[in-house]
Amino acid sequence: MLEEVERWLDRRSWSVGDRPLDQLLAAKRDTGTTVSVVLPALNEEATVGAIVATIRRELMTDAVPLVDELVVLDSGSTDRTAEVAAAAGARVVHRDSVLPRLPALPGKGEVLWRSLLATSGDVVCFVDADLRDFSADFVSGIVGPLLTDPGVQFVKAMYDRPLGEVAGQGGRVTELVARPLLNLHWPQLAGFVQPLGGEYAARRSLLERLPFPVGYGVELGLLVDALHTVGLDALAQVDVGIRVHRHQDGRALGRMAAAIYRTAQLRLARGHLVRPVLTQFERTEEGFTPRTYAVDTEERPPMAEIPEYVARRRAA
Repeated sequence: MLEEVERWLDRRSWSVGDRPLDQLLAAKRDTGTTVSVVLPALNEEATVGAIVATIRRELMTDAVPLVDELVVLDSGSTDRTAEVAAAAGARVVHRDSVLPRLPALPGKGEVLWRSLLATSGDVVCFVDADLRDFSADFVSGIVGPLLTDPGVQFVKAMYDRPLGEVAGQGGRVTELVARPLLNLHWPQLAGFVQPLGGEYAARRSLLERLPFPVGYGVELGLLVDALHTVGLDALAQVDVGIRVHRHQDGRALGRMAAAIYRTAQLRLARGHLVRPVLTQFERTEEGFTPRTYAVDTEERPPMAEIPEYVARRRAA
């Protein structure tokens, strides 16, 4: 590991207990910083309500007004995600209602990008909507450094990721794809425990300057581009405990891995994959049947280049 990264680990890696809530609230009052929490959601009726309820109960009260805005960005759910989220107290925004002049593309990154236009906080905190046994520490932990340290611009959550009942075996795409890529090509980012984790917070002033890969590559893309834009010392991570969520099957992980590799390749060469498709195999009655999927090849430009966003910010 680079000496620079070793120093960064000492300086920019914390635990959620390092910043008590009263310290965060005092810093928020002193700076006047507003905080938006965004949950990108696609068919998450089983978990989204509990996450919203926990945030409202523990971080959006008169006694603890840490979060100013809580938005569930619905990515076209066909179940009761929107109804459950609204009943729990979130403002629900449908993906297609944000920037309607641009037809929406499928993918998590598309929803995160559009959320910048649907929110107003100085700090934007993203939380996946499929978490089980959710703790408000996931939010307070990662917004904490942004409220208390003006030098920090981007904060990732770090945590243990069990696979079923087996501790430490989650995050398979991280270990097999993302971590090798980062260590080989962006060694300054080798200290991030969960580079692909969906829980992270950043200053709006940074996010609006970054392009957003529309699909699974969004987490790696944002992390790499944040490094290039503001430097390693402006990045940080906070230990928030254990992350329990729904795990995807091997073929879904393969598609995720391909999108992440493509995102990395684009940043290495600023070119395109020769053939942006991925073929996987599924056993059927006829034997192994090939299934071919397109690899995400689209990115949205920095939100600061979108006229509607610029106009809204000027009017604010």
